[in-house]
Amino acid sequence: MSTARDTWRKQPFIANPLLRYGLYAAIAVYIVTTFATLPIDWDRMMQGLSRAGRIFGGAFPPSFQRSELLIDGFMESLKIAILATVGGILLSIPIAFMAARNIAPLPIYYFGRAVIIIARSFHPVIVAIIFVKAVGFGPFAGVLTLIVYSIGFVAKLLAEKIEEIDPGPVEAMKAAGAPFLSTLVYAVFPQIMQRQIGLGIYQLDSNLRASAVVGIVGAGGIGATLANAFGRYDYDFALAITMVIVGAILISEAVSGAIRKRIA
Repeated sequence: MSTARDTWRKQPFIANPLLRYGLYAAIAVYIVTTFATLPIDWDRMMQGLSRAGRIFGGAFPPSFQRSELLIDGFMESLKIAILATVGGILLSIPIAFMAARNIAPLPIYYFGRAVIIIARSFHPVIVAIIFVKAVGFGPFAGVLTLIVYSIGFVAKLLAEKIEEIDPGPVEAMKAAGAPFLSTLVYAVFPQIMQRQIGLGIYQLDSNLRASAVVGIVGAGGIGATLANAFGRYDYDFALAITMVIVGAILISEAVSGAIRKRIA
């Protein structure tokens, strides 16, 4: 015969009921206050629904008549993603070593971490706008943007992996009198190579998605083709471009996932 002592009950997130319900009430008040104070133009939003209906009505069926323009835009995005991934990884490796506390001296460590923080601080669209203003419209601005984006992701995770390596091989190389560079090549690189390959594959997939976004602000690729289609009110062609982007990302996700499983 079971007793109350035998019945398990999940403990609440906050044990004190007064504090718990007070927190719930504060969250509810905050949400209501936020919606009440945000400058939302409800009339304009209702008008936007009718405009959205016209856009979707004009988008079907999708038009692939200008397939050559679509393919050129997609191939440009692919080139941007590949160049940015290669450049980003080549720069991320030394930055990751500088940002690893168990490898780099303290001043270099702070410098490496500062580079990563700066690279991660801004959305790629903001970086793309800066580079478009600096070097002009086109794919070169997109490559520079995604290099910065790649550094922020790859260098951070690679630095964390370097900090988690087994110190035994490093200490053995140092005890044998090996130079610093040889220690990195023979004691550190073998322990992080698998993670580096995985990060590179994932970043290529991520850069392909991001290239479509940064192209909207003038950084080249299929995003620029999509922005031009919307600017000409060619909603059927814009839907075709969107379908190609989604299809390419799905294929890229499947391929990169299969590769990561093989090297895991």
